[in-house]
Order: sequence, then C-alpha cells, then structure tokens
Amino acid sequence: MKKYKILTIKELADSEIEIECEIEAENIAICRPKAIAKIQKDLTLPGFRPGHVPEAILIKQVGDLFIYNEMAEMAINDAFPEIITEAKANFITMPNIQITKIADKSPITFKIVGPVMPEIKLPNYKKIAEKENKEKAEPTEATEKELEETLVEIKKHRPDFKEEKDTREKIKEGIKKEKEFKAKDKKRMAIIEKVLEETKVILPKVMIESELHKMQAQFEDDIARAGLKVEDYLKHLKKTPEDLKKEWVPDAEKRAKVQLIITKIALEEKIVADPEIVKKEVESLLKTYKDATEDRTRAYVEMMLTNEKVFAWLESQK
Repeated sequence: MKKYKILTIKELADSEIEIECEIEAENIAICRPKAIAKIQKDLTLPGFRPGHVPEAILIKQVGDLFIYNEMAEMAINDAFPEIITEAKANFITMPNIQITKIADKSPITFKIVGPVMPEIKLPNYKKIAEKENKEKAEPTEATEKELEETLVEIKKHRPDFKEEKDTREKIKEGIKKEKEFKAKDKKRMAIIEKVLEETKVILPKVMIESELHKMQAQFEDDIARAGLKVEDYLKHLKKTPEDLKKEWVPDAEKRAKVQLIITKIALEEKIVADPEIVKKEVESLLKTYKDATEDRTRAYVEMMLTNEKVFAWLESQK
C-alpha cells in the first residue's frame, strides 16, 4: 500500500509545478517512535540528561500537535522520493514543501512546489555538427612572423635569453598547440551557437539566478586576484551590483541554455562521464578545496566531464 496519495499536479509559470498530496493518519502514526526519539534528543530540561526525558513529560512539555508536526514531516520526507517519481517531476533544485492542512490524528495535506527541468526541443544537432565540421579549418602552423614576435616578447621579459638549437622548433610547436586549442574552441562554439539558434526552451528563473550567482562569484574572485576591492572597482565604474547583474542577464540566460542543450544531448546519446575518472577528480579536488562538499564536487565534476564528452561527440560527426 502506498504511503501517500497525489491529489493534483499543476503546471505553474517559469517551468514550476505544484504537486498536492495527502498522507493518511495511519501512515503518519508509524513515524511516532522516531519523532519522539528526535524530540528527546533535542529537548533539554532541568533534572534530565539530554535524550533521557521520559515520554510522558516530553508530551506535557511540547504538546501533541508539536509531536504530530514532527511525525508529519518525517512521513513526508519518507514519501517524497516516491512522490516525485510517480509525478515524473524532474526538479532542478530542492522544491518547497508546505503543509496546508494538519490536525492531530488526522490526514495531512501538503504541496510540493519547485522548478523542474524545462521541456527543450532540440533541432537536428547531429546534422548541424556535421555541417560545421565540414567547414574549412583555419591553419594552425606557426608562421615566421608569429615566431619572431614571440621571440621578441620573450627577450623583452628575459634579457638573458640565449636561443638554443631546438628553441625555435619548441616555440613553433607551442604556438601550434595554442592555435589548435583556439581553433577547437571556436569550432565547438560555432556548433553550439547554431544549435542554440534553433532551440526552443523556456528557462526557469532559478537557472538564470544560478548562472548569475556563478558570474558574480567569478567576478569577485577576479577582482580579488587583481588586488582590488569590489566596492572600489564598482565606484570607479560608477555602477552598483544591481547594474552589473542587469548587464549579465543575457549572458546568464545564454549560459543556462547552453548547459541545458549539452545535458539534453548527453541524455539523448547516452553520454556519461567515466566513473573512475570522476572518482579520481573528486578526490583530487577535495584535497585541494577542504571546504568543498563531496556531493557538490561530484556533481560539478560529472557535469564538466560529461560536457567535454558531448563536445567530443559533436566534433566526431562527419
């Protein structure tokens, strides 16, 4: 027997949905021992050691409705995974859960509201990639002019630079690799830009806000690395944080759409990050960033590695 009943599922604005549910009193009653134990653990009363307040005194102290609220929350949390699976609700952030009706020893009703992965209609991205990949690639060999300019720059910063026999070849190889990297990046952007032009999607506000938050964090980090203060820099620009945020919105929307496109292609083509590589990368990052959480770090690494595999797949379409 199910622990809950879904009453309604409503589509709201900005790719949000509302799921209204009910849980019967008998399914809530199952959670009473756990609820009592949790309250006992948190309750502090004179004359009793933490976690050892007798149940009768605990009930008198906090009241039946307080206990029932705790039981209800536990019942909701227990049923939550099954609810979103049945509702096919692909939430992109933790939704808001609000109890709308509760009374001691009675059924409860509650709503789950949050943004879900928006519907995204992709064009024929394989055909787009094939067309872009057939475009003539820019030459990546280092020219004599580029080589000489690089040598001049090196000598400018290192007056003691002596050219060894194979120095010029090494520099030419370095220039070639840099040009290859830029050409590869340009090709990737050309493909994704074309796909983006023909993609239809309505972005949830939370996705745009998430990108804006990342952009702000990057901006503040760049300013700090330059040895400046954000307040002073903004004062120099004669702008407020709100001004910058408004300017960033179009880029934030574009970044969010691009990530949605890549995620969708990965799902369509069953492209996933290598678990072993993910594990190694996560372990490495956690050693470097002590404050990072494993879940967030893993999600970041999986996204970045999957993105790379999607781009590689698009580049392979001939």
